[in-house]
Amino acid sequence: MYIEQGYKGDIGLWKYFLIPLGFIGLMVLNYAAIKLLNLDVEAIMEAEISKKGANRFLIEMLLPFVVGLGLLFLWVKFVHKQSLRSLTTARKKVDWKRILFAFGLWSLISIFLTGLDVLVFSPDDYVFNFNGELFIYLFFIAVLLIPIQTSFEEYLFRGYMMQGIGIMAKNRWVPLVVTSVLFGLMHLGNPEVEKLGPGIMVYYIGTGFFLGILTLMDEGLELALGFHAANNLTTALLVTADATAFQVDAIFKNTAELTLGWDVFVPIFVIFPILLFIFSKKYKWRGWKERLSGKIVSKETFIAQHAETP
Repeated sequence: MYIEQGYKGDIGLWKYFLIPLGFIGLMVLNYAAIKLLNLDVEAIMEAEISKKGANRFLIEMLLPFVVGLGLLFLWVKFVHKQSLRSLTTARKKVDWKRILFAFGLWSLISIFLTGLDVLVFSPDDYVFNFNGELFIYLFFIAVLLIPIQTSFEEYLFRGYMMQGIGIMAKNRWVPLVVTSVLFGLMHLGNPEVEKLGPGIMVYYIGTGFFLGILTLMDEGLELALGFHAANNLTTALLVTADATAFQVDAIFKNTAELTLGWDVFVPIFVIFPILLFIFSKKYKWRGWKERLSGKIVSKETFIAQHAETP
């Protein structure tokens, strides 16, 4: 009963709107400014990186997520008076083994698939971009800040909003759909969206659904936290390109013209279903229909069932 963990705090449904609306509002204003002012996001990023350096630019890009995560945690703790543990999981304590398993599994798969593309499928599209000193700086910045960035997104969408919308809707499918679509739309301002067009939103929204299914089926954020951190961290460290959100001093640089090809959809329709199968077998998931679309019990029923749990 992950969504029902929201009952353990001072719900005040109006409180759930302030942080999400503030964040989404900033995203909308950013996207509107790009469109109305006809801004070239890629050119702006290149100019900033040229002036400040890739690592400093990365730090400045990630710091707002550090502030955002801190504000979200403070809001939950002092306004909702809800524990961070109940925001994270329905278990009695956060399962770090789940986080590490998802992180390790997706890191290995990402490294393997990237290596396969670099060495076998598209070797002409890559150049060796490794610079020891710059990469060391990138490594420490990425390891420190990227998991915070991904954790903010998970706690906001699959945690805070999932619980709040679920309690309001009294079911599980509405928060799954809403948070997944909003998660995808959050990426509209990314430079690759301008290059590839709206078709790339299938990947972002599909990833949102994958992470939402992980959260609801596993009754917690642990697997989503581990997967998301591994995804962004390996992306930043292994491959960079001019038209991506992470323009950094990665090991390889993809010099090919960015196009919307079959490889964009393979994760959504092939790899993610396989991962769900692996997780379902390992953690013995049951009751898919109920966990993904079932009703949310009332606060009174939940409190009566969990009276012994603080």
